[in-house]
Amino acid sequence: MDKFSIHRVPLHPSIRTTQPTPIHSQQSFKAHLQEASKQELKVSKHAHERIMERKIDISEQEWQVVSDKVFEAHSKGVKQPLVLMDQAALIVSAKNATVITAMDRTEAKQQLFTNIDGTIVL
Repeated sequence: MDKFSIHRVPLHPSIRTTQPTPIHSQQSFKAHLQEASKQELKVSKHAHERIMERKIDISEQEWQVVSDKVFEAHSKGVKQPLVLMDQAALIVSAKNATVITAMDRTEAKQQLFTNIDGTIVL
C-alpha cells in the first residue's frame, strides 16, 4: 500500500493595505439645491450666430428661467424641447444642456419643427 503524506503549507499573514477613507462633506440640503440650480445652458456656435444675426436679446433672468425649465423637462424624460419665449424660439438639447438653434418669434410662426419631444412655453 502506498503511503500518503499530507504537507501543510504555512499560512502567510495576509497583507492589508489601508485605503484612504473617503471624505464625506456635510453639505446641507440648501447647499445641494443651490449647487444644482447653478446648472446653465451652453449655446452652440450655430445658435450663437443665429442669436447675433437675428438680434435676439435674452436677459440673464430669462436665461435662468429657460435653464430651469429645460433641466426640469430633462428630469421628466424630455430630450429635445422647443422653448417658446415672447421674443424667440429655441431648440435645446436637454441631454447636452445646449441650445442648438434660435430664431425670433415672427420667423418661428412660419416654421415646422421636427425632432422635438417636448415644448416649453414661457
